[in-house]
Amino acid sequence: MDFSIPDDLQQLRDAVRDFVLKEVIPLENQIEAEDRVPGALLEKMQEMGLFGVTIPAEYGGLGIGPFGYTLISEEIGKAHGAIRALIGISNGIGSKALVKYGTEQQKQHYLPKMASGGFITSFAISEPGAGSDVAAIKTLAVRDGEHYVLNGNKHFITNAPYADVITVVAVTSKESRTSERMSVFLVEPDAPGFSLGRTQETMGGKGYGRCEINFEDCRIPAANLLGDEGRGFQVAMSCLEEGRISYAAACTGLAQRLLEMSTDYARQRVQFGRPIAEFQAIQFMLAEMATSIYAARMMTRHAAWKCERQVKCAQEASMAKLFASETAGQVADSAVQIHGAMGYARDYAVERLYREARLFRIAEGTSEIQKIVIAKNVLQEE
Repeated sequence: MDFSIPDDLQQLRDAVRDFVLKEVIPLENQIEAEDRVPGALLEKMQEMGLFGVTIPAEYGGLGIGPFGYTLISEEIGKAHGAIRALIGISNGIGSKALVKYGTEQQKQHYLPKMASGGFITSFAISEPGAGSDVAAIKTLAVRDGEHYVLNGNKHFITNAPYADVITVVAVTSKESRTSERMSVFLVEPDAPGFSLGRTQETMGGKGYGRCEINFEDCRIPAANLLGDEGRGFQVAMSCLEEGRISYAAACTGLAQRLLEMSTDYARQRVQFGRPIAEFQAIQFMLAEMATSIYAARMMTRHAAWKCERQVKCAQEASMAKLFASETAGQVADSAVQIHGAMGYARDYAVERLYREARLFRIAEGTSEIQKIVIAKNVLQEE
């Protein structure tokens, strides 16, 4: 395994790191207060090509593979979650299925717009009765001539209020077995019968625009079917490995930022006549945080290294996502402890990052789902 970073990727990573540090972090309070990403930041992200990092170059993207994208995802993981959502979905579940299964016409129409940031993307799979249990999806799509008619509801759909195109998973055959019941569609919000529901307030996630989506006799062109009818489960699942790896990288980035904040605070905070960094209890917390982050980073890069070489890595992807998301939660808890009362106060970013870290063990497959995937692979080993 060679984890050395080529010069071009090093330069891009450094540029993203500077962008997060100098331009995003100073505006985080504004994002929280206004519940949106400022237009100037969006324009900067577009100029840098951040919406199309993984989209193939022939469609206007940078064409960076899984390993390179983990480097970018780790830096974006240090930014406000709204930035991570915009960039992560555009380079992940918002475009991956299209890149893999789209027709050339679909790719030519959508991918350049996604890569430029001109089209914000979203992915709609979760429903009130279908979260981890994807097979429980009830949103129905019925063929009607040259259209499909969708009826149903989705919820907790990130970016939905801003999205120009949404990848929607729906049932096209109630009688078929689970793997053949669903199909995937590209839906634009101006489709008749499409509407946004209530915004779902959460403990973190300002600026995400997370809300419900309603389909009431929503008519979309049959040409917007993504992949073959009845192959939706495979289409959706095919995005998971890379998605979990990049998500693990984002978890690692957030944890790294918390470690750096905690280290700086420990050096500055004086108690009993000396900086708390001199106390062994604080040193042990910092040591444990750093060790877990290192392990999460190496697991993530190893999974990405295998993925880039198209080697089976479902187990490694789930391990990386499980460990990195749990690490982010543990590091966030230690960061609050090191900051003491200030870590519990809204004045410091630590409090917000603590709340944001809690999402990581739920999104992109819960920790329990990752354990099921890992155990299944372990039990199949000979």
